[in-house]
Amino acid sequence: MTTTLSATSAAGTKNTGHHLGLALLVIAAAQLMVVLDATIVTVALPHIQAALGFSGSGLEWVVNAYALALGGLLLLGGRAGDLLGRRRMFVVGLLLFSAASLAGGLATSQTWLLAARAAQGVGGAIVAPAALALIATTFPEGPRRSRAMAVYAAMSVAGAAVGLIAGGLLVTYASWRWVMFVNVPIGIVVALAAPGVLPAAPQLTGRRFDLPGAITGTAAVAALVYGLSSAATGPGGTSHWGDANVLAALTSSAVLFAAFAAIETRSRHALLPLRLLRSRDRLGAYLTMLGIGTAAFGVFFFVSLFVQDVWGYSALRTGVAFLPMTAAMFVASGAAGGLVSRIGARPLLLAGAAASAGGLYWLSQVTEYSTYLRGLLGPTLVIAAGLGLLIVPLQLVALSHVPHADAGAAASLVNVGRQVGGAIGLAVLGTVAWTVVADSARAQARAVVRAAAARPTASWQAAAYRHALAVGFDRAFLVAALIAVLILVAVIATIRVRRDDLAGR
Repeated sequence: MTTTLSATSAAGTKNTGHHLGLALLVIAAAQLMVVLDATIVTVALPHIQAALGFSGSGLEWVVNAYALALGGLLLLGGRAGDLLGRRRMFVVGLLLFSAASLAGGLATSQTWLLAARAAQGVGGAIVAPAALALIATTFPEGPRRSRAMAVYAAMSVAGAAVGLIAGGLLVTYASWRWVMFVNVPIGIVVALAAPGVLPAAPQLTGRRFDLPGAITGTAAVAALVYGLSSAATGPGGTSHWGDANVLAALTSSAVLFAAFAAIETRSRHALLPLRLLRSRDRLGAYLTMLGIGTAAFGVFFFVSLFVQDVWGYSALRTGVAFLPMTAAMFVASGAAGGLVSRIGARPLLLAGAAASAGGLYWLSQVTEYSTYLRGLLGPTLVIAAGLGLLIVPLQLVALSHVPHADAGAAASLVNVGRQVGGAIGLAVLGTVAWTVVADSARAQARAVVRAAAARPTASWQAAAYRHALAVGFDRAFLVAALIAVLILVAVIATIRVRRDDLAGR
């Protein structure tokens, strides 16, 4: 049970031989499907609302049901792979995800659709940590694992953009139901291919399931994601941070996390082995991933809103606008995969954090009068390059020299950081953005009342609101830039991993 990933992955390489390329294709396709499903539905929300009669607040749960189940069950999904076999759980998760997608596409009621979205989240929580752990146990440390991580990272960071593009195309030329149906053939094909190209994990003995840890850990993450998802200030500027439900969820999360830590400290079969956090490099990688999730999720969300609500882009044009950003992420991730074995993780992490901070600050200068080529393309390319340089080395550091028996737990922490970071980002950046939007709109209304006795025209009001949106979103981008600066500080302070530690032997 103490076999390290380098030794195990070497064996996996020998067993799979020429199937390594197919193994990577299977893992990457599964990861892309899980990540893009968080955003592909966003484009279809107005059509879903019209078809099933959701209220505005109820419609949010089409997104939140997936995020809540995914975030809350990632730790449990990762550990289940360790105990029951990662390949087996990978296939189970894919089949569950596919079945839930089919059910969602056939939904005729709100309850039916929300249940299907939650089931998709359960499947994703099983697939995501198993996919990352399978890379670590299939590919040996060094250039081959770095290249595999580069492909996995490209799927992870580009999935949100791909979801917007795919959602726009499917809604425009087919139906909102196809944002669900599209997962079914992909999931089934990947699940059928997995047993033939992925190595089976060796049987672990002497391990029992940590039920108290599973209950408290799952409930803690779920309560945190729920509280943050419900807390963000809305478009009208109304804050929800003081709502009783939000306070209860966040307080419960804090109590449950404390109980989870106490249980894991004493448990012989911990859901989250605390030895994983004793490495300063690994802990720094997890914290940095949390920061990336906080900044990146909010940026994708508010850039999408900016181009649609301020510039008047259609859903399809919005998706196309993200294509250069997606391409830049792929290129940067590939470059990072080739460079990390040569120059080490730290220089790439420093460069990626600095580029992300600079790109986000540049993005905060965009206005309602900017154009795509002169105002948006440049900063989004820089941000994408920075994210691409960050993700690959972070995942390598997080999984370097992890005992085979803990690979799933280590991989789940990477995904938990990204998911919880996304919830934090939408809550914090959303509060900043909508508060500034409301304040700016009120200030403009007072100014026009003082300047003229005539009632403002509808066209003036529309222009004033677009300006308020631009000001609010720019402030959110500026806060995201400050978060990227904190990521840079965290990298400097915590990550000292040497090049030889990731180069293999």
